[in-house]
Amino acid sequence: MPATDPYVPFIVGLGGTARVGSTSERAVSVALREAERLGARTRLFDGTFISSLPLYLPERHAETAAVNDFLTAARQCDGFIVATPGYHGSLSGSIKNILDILEETHGDERPYLEGRAFGCIVTACGWQACGTTLVALRTIAHALRAWPTPLGVTLNASAPLFESDGSCRDAVHAGQLALVARQVVEFAQCRLRTPGLTPK
Repeated sequence: MPATDPYVPFIVGLGGTARVGSTSERAVSVALREAERLGARTRLFDGTFISSLPLYLPERHAETAAVNDFLTAARQCDGFIVATPGYHGSLSGSIKNILDILEETHGDERPYLEGRAFGCIVTACGWQACGTTLVALRTIAHALRAWPTPLGVTLNASAPLFESDGSCRDAVHAGQLALVARQVVEFAQCRLRTPGLTPK
């Protein structure tokens, strides 16, 4: 389907750290490639972009080009996929910060991520951090009025997870990332095709 087709969903992905090619960045990239295979348009905000953003302070509106670029994509998107490392039992500061920037949309007709699917991916060096971070990410998705997908992916990064070309070493992990992408895309397609639910 052409990109101008109104039923082609636009999916935004967030993931990564200041380290280029981090595990979380690779994980969200795999999911976005699957979303594209399913017919979606995608946009990745990677670790380099996320780490460059100013600290969000409600009383200080940082009108930078990067912030405006992200907010424009967030307002236009039909779904989100977020991959975060688990740091000390929760999200990384940089991922939390970019999600906090969505507060700038609170006065929009369609605020935050209202009505959009939200795929959750967590990478951490241990299952405990994976679990607590996934709960935190799902909670944030609810606060942003999004719909967390039924599947939340947790990847234990104690051992290498990806090949040098960015593909998954384990077929199970590949299948999980593909499934969360499919759930986001299918939810978005359903809303776009349902009268009365199509965003303005």
